[in-house]
Amino acid sequence: MDRPSAAGGRAPARAEPSPSRTLPRSRTVTVRLDRRALRGWHIRLLDQLGQRPDHRIRVAWVDHAGGLPPNAELLFRLEATIHGLPRPGLATAAEPVALASYEASPAGEELRSSGAQDLVLDLSSAPAEPGSAPAWRLDYDGMPGEAGLLAALFAHGAPVAALRGPDGKPVALGRLGAESHTVMLAAFEGYLARTITLILAALDGAASTELPDGAGAPLQPATAYDLGGLGARRRAAGGLARQIARRLYALCFHGPHWRVGWRRIVGPDLIDLRRHPEGGWQVLPDDGRRFYADPFAIARDGAVTLFVEEFDYRRGKGVIAAVGFGETGPRGRPEPVLELETHLSYPFVFEADGQVWMIPESHASGTIDLYRATDFPRGWVHEAVLLDGVVAGDATLLQHGGRWWMFATVRAGGGSYSDTLHLWHAPHFRGPWTPHRHNPVLIDIGSARAAGPIVARDGGLIRPVQDCREGYGAALGLARILRLDEEAYAQRVETRLRPGAAWPGTRLHMLSAAGGFEFIDGSHRARTRLLG
Repeated sequence: MDRPSAAGGRAPARAEPSPSRTLPRSRTVTVRLDRRALRGWHIRLLDQLGQRPDHRIRVAWVDHAGGLPPNAELLFRLEATIHGLPRPGLATAAEPVALASYEASPAGEELRSSGAQDLVLDLSSAPAEPGSAPAWRLDYDGMPGEAGLLAALFAHGAPVAALRGPDGKPVALGRLGAESHTVMLAAFEGYLARTITLILAALDGAASTELPDGAGAPLQPATAYDLGGLGARRRAAGGLARQIARRLYALCFHGPHWRVGWRRIVGPDLIDLRRHPEGGWQVLPDDGRRFYADPFAIARDGAVTLFVEEFDYRRGKGVIAAVGFGETGPRGRPEPVLELETHLSYPFVFEADGQVWMIPESHASGTIDLYRATDFPRGWVHEAVLLDGVVAGDATLLQHGGRWWMFATVRAGGGSYSDTLHLWHAPHFRGPWTPHRHNPVLIDIGSARAAGPIVARDGGLIRPVQDCREGYGAALGLARILRLDEEAYAQRVETRLRPGAAWPGTRLHMLSAAGGFEFIDGSHRARTRLLG
């Protein structure tokens, strides 16, 4: 919806860029980056700059122990997990190899200005060095770099972003905003995206150098910080680290906490009931230092084994764990059975060709991988890469119509991990997998993403789906598959289940059943124990 401006419906006039700050069209831009603090937004900015034929882009690396405090990454990972935010994103740490295609400026060369058509855009956290080439530098409310932005967000303001020339005067100015400051990662990435807009506008000579509402002059960077005052920098970093620690405490000790619910099936199951059972659910216990989610059960040799994602708050990474179930419930606690360098979740387990297989989600790897059990349930070996070069979530297999089908939500070019359903089909679960000719077959945040294995019922197929219209994993949908073949796919959501008296909390996320047991998961607010 279009909103009128604060000036009674008329947009305030934007200040014309100063002619002295408008750059000539053909130029070399050297972007100065901290090798140890490279993030996704730097890569996106360089990619957009590299698409401009009038720009020659070079990268100059510095090694500087600055940037965000170390606990900032833990905060971001935890918020992403709790709120289901997509990663990697603009704030995600990246490796310098991601910019290998850009010409590297020899050490020190960026310090020598070669004329009016050259520019140094300094996005590092290193202080300006005596004798360095004139450069544009970024600050938020006068505080330099990303640490300044995060500190401004903790101050609950609408920070003024300034890109300043060598004389300290702005070449681009903007008051940034966010829909919410409740989730720091979402706000931080929103501001980084708009910072890219500000920088590109400055390079085009189209940016405003004044605030449109007549507010006072923007803050100047603190002199001690800008000139390399070590004490000032340490105090600023220490203050931000303490603010992050307080936010971590609030999240980890009094935040949303995922949990798995289970019950013995007596009478109809959840798919037949289309509501929570009268007796409610029992909760798989945890120690508060970790949570369990994504339950997948399999019945084999007369026993039921439950596989879950186990997320340890202290490590900030998920592994796959398993626990056996007896007549009265779990036999002990889940124990890790599969761990990789990347985060793992959604352990889709199935039996075929007389063996047990698993396809865990690990979208950070850009692959969908198949594992085989060698010592069920603990021993697993990597068997094959089913799909490569795809950022996919919650891969789920189904044997139907004489073929194998794979369902997964795909994130291509950014956006949500949960709204775009792709299908593949194959003669065997090992492949080769052929993409459906109409991919994506569904774009719907309310029913695209899988919420567990597909179930045959009364001659039809019921597909549990995540309804994320009110946030990741907010509700569980039951969708009937109406058509599934190489020409088309169609489904109809018949039921939407939410948390309630039988499952208190804020989210209902997954459904799985095997051997007379039924499992769900979701979150509630609880006191967790990150450190103790």
